[in-house]
Amino acid sequence: MAIIWGMTRAIFGLAALVLMAPMAPAQTAYPTKPVKLLVPAAPGGNPDILARVLAQKLTAALGNSFFVENLPGAGGVVAAQATAKAPPDGYVLFLGDSGSLAISVATTPGLTYDPLKDFTPISALASVPTVLVINPELGIKDLPAFIAAAKQSPKKFNYGSPGIGSVHHLTMAVFAAQMKIDLEHVAYRGGTPMVDALLRREVQAGWSGIPNVMEPMRLGTLRGIAVSTAKRQPATPDIPTLAELGYGNFDIATMIGLLGPAGLAKPIVDKLQDAVAVVLRDPEMVSRLDSLGMTIGEQGSDAYAKFMKADVEKYAKAARDAGLSK
Repeated sequence: MAIIWGMTRAIFGLAALVLMAPMAPAQTAYPTKPVKLLVPAAPGGNPDILARVLAQKLTAALGNSFFVENLPGAGGVVAAQATAKAPPDGYVLFLGDSGSLAISVATTPGLTYDPLKDFTPISALASVPTVLVINPELGIKDLPAFIAAAKQSPKKFNYGSPGIGSVHHLTMAVFAAQMKIDLEHVAYRGGTPMVDALLRREVQAGWSGIPNVMEPMRLGTLRGIAVSTAKRQPATPDIPTLAELGYGNFDIATMIGLLGPAGLAKPIVDKLQDAVAVVLRDPEMVSRLDSLGMTIGEQGSDAYAKFMKADVEKYAKAARDAGLSK
């Protein structure tokens, strides 16, 4: 009887020690099925190129398929709305940018989502500048000549953008306001259709992501005359900034980041954030983005959330200055 009592006390004692011991954090099994990356651009645009490289790397890192679904339209609003309505389980993610997460707040009436409440920031990915390209058949060689021609004949030139409220649209609106020129706007459903329109000569000018126009600029079918940032870009070292041409401070670039719907569980956010950090430090990834004119913009969830808030304020002012506020 004493032996049984002793064994019972030992078992209860062991159970108590187990209960008192600190619990190791549970490891999430995510992902257990394919993960969809929603991209607010047509195939071939900056977000699409970045998403496809990221999907490939995350598939290898996390052991399940990440795949891209393109949802262009309304300056990224269509893809953003789809993400905001998705279940917060980590299987629908979004490559948002300043167009859908900041400019839309200032320029889109009746917006059905709040960028600062309806998403879970995971990580900033890359900063993307744009380049002002024109039709070389216009006979205009550089930015000063383009501005002079536009001032001489208001509304002579029209320009394309990937959609109303896109960063390209706002960039041109701010540029035109600062240069005191009047241009006609033609909106398309994404960066690639806009570049196609430039090549068909439907429009004469446009701010474009660098990857979309690298080959046309190399072939001479489009001419790059300025970059949108304060410094020249490694991918286009011969294209000047507005500041160095004497047109004052001009620095507009869009940040692309990875987000999920609001309420995404912290273990999933942490797992994705850690995987993305490794991917963005991969020399192959750095080299690939550098060749496309993108700058690594790695920021974890908290830092990216703060950036998004500042971006909303920045583009609200830019939209007011350009007369595009809703």
